[in-house]
Order: sequence, then C-alpha cells, then structure tokens
Amino acid sequence: MIKQPPYLKKNDKIAIVSPAKKLPKRIDYAVALFKQWGLEVVIGESVYADHHQFAGDDELRTRDIQQYLDDPSIKAIVAARGGYGTIRIIDELDFTTFQDSPKWFVGFSDITVLLSHLFQTLEMQSIHAQMPYTFEDGTPESLESLRRALFGEPLQYQYSSTFANRAGQTEGVLIGGNLTLLVMMQGSLSEMDYTDKILFLEDVGESEASIDRMMRMLKRSGKLSHLKGMIVGAFNEISEEKIPFGQSPEEVIWDAVKEYSYPVCFNFPTGHIDDNRAMVLGEPVSLNVGHDGHVQFLIRHQGHQ
Repeated sequence: MIKQPPYLKKNDKIAIVSPAKKLPKRIDYAVALFKQWGLEVVIGESVYADHHQFAGDDELRTRDIQQYLDDPSIKAIVAARGGYGTIRIIDELDFTTFQDSPKWFVGFSDITVLLSHLFQTLEMQSIHAQMPYTFEDGTPESLESLRRALFGEPLQYQYSSTFANRAGQTEGVLIGGNLTLLVMMQGSLSEMDYTDKILFLEDVGESEASIDRMMRMLKRSGKLSHLKGMIVGAFNEISEEKIPFGQSPEEVIWDAVKEYSYPVCFNFPTGHIDDNRAMVLGEPVSLNVGHDGHVQFLIRHQGHQ
C-alpha cells in the first residue's frame, strides 16, 4: 500500500536543504513565496554551504537532511537544487523515524535519487517539482502546481503536443523523473518497480546517443514493456555531437516504445523548463491522450489524512 504524507496546512513548518550541488545565488525569492503560502521556513545548514562543487561535504549534507527527517515539527523537506551528489549520501540516511512520521520531500533532477528511493523502499509518495533555485524562472502555473500538490488540492493539466502522440486513455500509479538518474538506480534497492505504472521522463544536457543508450537499456531490462502509459517531458540543452545522430530525443524515445500499445504523450510540461509542473510520485493518475494531440492529465489525490 503506497503511503501518503499528510498534506500541509497554514502555519506548518518546512525545511530547505541542499542534498547535492552548491547554490550560486540566494533563494530569498523562494523563501518569501513559501511564507506567502502561510508556511514557516527553516533554512538548513547545507543550503549555503560550499565544498568544491557540493553544498557542503557528504557528512554535512547527510547530517542536515537527517535532522529534518527526524524532526516531527517539519512537515515537508524541499531540496534547494539538484546538480550532482544525492547518490553519494542516500545510503547514509536513516528513514526509520521518517517512516513512522512521514513528510513530503520535494525536488527534481538529481533529487530523483531520493524520490525513487522513497517510492521503492518505503512505498512513500513524494513531489517532483520546481525547487527554490528555479523559483524565480518558474511560471506562475508551475509554482501554483507545487502549492496545490503540497496542500492536497486537485491537479489537472491540459496541453497540445507538437510531436505525434499515441492516443489512448489509461489510469495507474505515477512514477518517473530524470532519465539519467532512473537508469543510475538500476540494480540498486532504490530501483523503481515499473510494472503497471505510468512513467514520466525528462532530462537535460544529454546527447541523442546517450538518450538512445539509456532508453534501450530500459527496454532490454523489460522496464518499458509492462507500463500502462508513458509521459515524455522536456529533453532540452541537448549536447551537440560531432557526427549528427540523426534522430531527435522524441524520435529516439518513440523508437523504444513504438511496438507497445499503451498511450504515449510528448512535450509534457515537466523537466528542466520554466513550466515544470508538479508530479506526485506514487499517486494514482489518469492520462487521456487524444488523436488530435490534446492531452489531459489528472492527479487523483487520495484524500487528506
């Protein structure tokens, strides 16, 4: 049974931490917005820490996250940014207290490591969404979607894809995140179970060949054959190759799943883009992909606890 942390309410306390890369700027804008939402904000020691490219050394980042995992007064933990570094500390974190008193964890990109780990090892929901580092560039819709996800309000997205979809209607539990990090989880205890799930994917800064390699790995390992649906988000800032690969990221992904029958939609508003809408991992969702390219996506919250 997938567990759902209690939704936030006014005057709840949240903590911001940096599990991975250091911040190159302050996040005052994000802190002010959280306060506008009626939340009390605690800034973790790791947020402005500096150790080479990381937000403090591994020990500091682990200690910082651990104290908020164990603190019952903290109702959500928000990753300040991604980058790289979460995989270096994931196995040092103790989720015993967290499991007895769960709270929301928010982030995307490198934070996919934590979200995947929470889903697979604890069957716990989490939120893939904008992080404080990206708040100033985030669209109002993306930031509002995070607020709605945290407070348990309905989430429904509609858009039209510019790349040909595979039409269909489906329902299932939502999983996914950054493609590179999901592949990095393969063979570990943090590896998600893909069977009968709706999978969403996004990535940034990879070449078409790298995306092709990762998609074929997922296919060869059987991850793609038993899905109920696939949502393809932004694949941007593609690394230029000396010899052109000959396919776009969307074409690469379509090649990997074209033999299956489940609905597939492209250009979904999730990933390293301004309009990065909140996605609740572990939540039952419905996906309706029309023949005209129109897509409807609904997160059916299981209700307040």
